Amino acid sequence: MKIWSSVFVAALLASTLASAAASLPVNKGLIAVGRLPADLRDSFGETFGSGSGMSVLDWKKTDKGYEGAFLLLPDRGYNVEGTTDYRVRVNALSISFPTPESGKAAVADLKLDKTFLLADKAGKPMSGLDPVAINKGNGTDLPGASTGAVSLDPEAIVRLPDGSLMISDEYGPAIYHFTAEGKLLSATLPPKAFLPMRKGEVNFSSNNPGPGAPKPDPEDPETGRQNNQGFEGMALNPATHELTVVLQSATRQDGGDKKTTRFNTRALVYDATDPDALKLKAEYVVPLPTFKDAEGKTLVAAQSELAVLPDGRLLLLSRDSNNGWGVKGDTSLYRRVDLLDFGGATNIAGTDFDGLKPVAPKGQLDPSVKAAKLTTVIDINDNAELAKAGLHNGAPHDASDLSEKWESMGIVPAFDPVHPKDVLVLIANDNDFLTTKGHQVGADYKADADVDTMVLVYRLSLN
Repeated sequence: MKIWSSVFVAALLASTLASAAASLPVNKGLIAVGRLPADLRDSFGETFGSGSGMSVLDWKKTDKGYEGAFLLLPDRGYNVEGTTDYRVRVNALSISFPTPESGKAAVADLKLDKTFLLADKAGKPMSGLDPVAINKGNGTDLPGASTGAVSLDPEAIVRLPDGSLMISDEYGPAIYHFTAEGKLLSATLPPKAFLPMRKGEVNFSSNNPGPGAPKPDPEDPETGRQNNQGFEGMALNPATHELTVVLQSATRQDGGDKKTTRFNTRALVYDATDPDALKLKAEYVVPLPTFKDAEGKTLVAAQSELAVLPDGRLLLLSRDSNNGWGVKGDTSLYRRVDLLDFGGATNIAGTDFDGLKPVAPKGQLDPSVKAAKLTTVIDINDNAELAKAGLHNGAPHDASDLSEKWESMGIVPAFDPVHPKDVLVLIANDNDFLTTKGHQVGADYKADADVDTMVLVYRLSLN
């Protein structure tokens, strides 16, 4: 039996970083798929769901296949219009699946093991409510709910070797450091260019007011992250202690005020040797993928997650919106995992671009700046691969049609002595808590569809 740990990964990274292969990782296909039912309840009796972030805890190869455990991060709770006082939390899951047969994807068994809450330094649970104030009680000016809690819309999670957790969010956007049990240790805000500004002041609202709360004025920030487009992706390289976060799409001043021009987003690279004193090392422009819809209109695929390979390279997951099971459209036009390469890109950290000077006004990149590069590795919409598990992208619009949002990734070794650098990529969906038998924040709810939480497992070769 072969067992994986974060120490193993750090050693592997350290030994391979200098000699990382220049060739593109090879996608060997979909090998397993697992589901959790849409109406599943968590440890607090509320509807489970929403795989917005993932961090693998352990992984092993068995005589029959693979077994592992991971953390799955839900976001701010079920909401159709506005937000609720959902207590933000983390779910711990286990997974196992047999070695797949040729041409078929194995059926993975998923199990919810436990749920724990995220709380501030005083132990008060954090809330999914849209921020209406500045919370000053935790050492840093943070998004504040009407209840006095810290407002948190979590989107990515990294488990550190000591068991503590780094979590990124949409509202700040911010990076939070929690104990292994979920109590806040510290928080880090990004440069001013990222902070949502209204009328010259920081205003963390995402224009999703809670019950009885007014809409922000103006509804959209004038600069900084666009509403609901915060730090969607985050990954840690344990060999270099580099923590990288990526904004979901461009800041308002960089073309993020329009869906057709929001493709020049930004990545921040921090030295996380001390997770309570992050040091900004680099900042890069990341050109998000674009695609054309049925009418020939060019749209932007916003990014949803970031992960680091054992050779130190980064994978970025980007997707379209409003297509898939549970929403109106049946056929997604873009869901892909791309290799993200900062080599040759311009480091703009500490420049005027960290203030209010746009790096890509109206979506046009400043000529002094060279962006990072993206190259596709996995096309999640590939129907030939999805068919291995009885899934599809597009009609018929049913529970076998992939749901809209795929937002979390985890990477583990394949433990193949013939191909020792092969890895498995776990990708989970954010099902938006959609179920016809929902219950959260003391009330039942009924969505229009039952959307299961799912995990897709792909195999990549890094040779």
